Amino acid sequence: MLPAMPPLPFPPFKPCPCGSGRSYSACCSPRHTGERPAETPEALMRSRYAAYFLRDTDYVRRTWHPDTCPADLNLEGDGTRYTGLTIHRAEGDEVEFTATFRAGGRTGRMRERSHFARVGEAWVYVDGEVRGD
Repeated sequence: MLPAMPPLPFPPFKPCPCGSGRSYSACCSPRHTGERPAETPEALMRSRYAAYFLRDTDYVRRTWHPDTCPADLNLEGDGTRYTGLTIHRAEGDEVEFTATFRAGGRTGRMRERSHFARVGEAWVYVDGEVRGD
């Protein structure tokens, strides 16, 4: 297994990779650094997408329910580069989204309905159902 790579540096005043329209410093960065937790499942989904974009394995692991987090999670190892996020629906503890990506020289898209739960004071990702587009 390849060693975990540190997250990619990202300019704080560029638009956030999650597509919120806000700057990274005003959106997902405070969640990634631990300054501010995600207030809702949608905010957590957006910050997790931005972490996938930045290859921040530690953040993705920290925000994954301990009962369902894979032991071999390594965002650098698979070579996937995320290129866009669309939130279709966010209701209760579920968020449905489409993520676009490049992997192995090909473009792809994945639509998922994600499930979240609160553990203590924090929202965490539990699991998701990949759906047809």
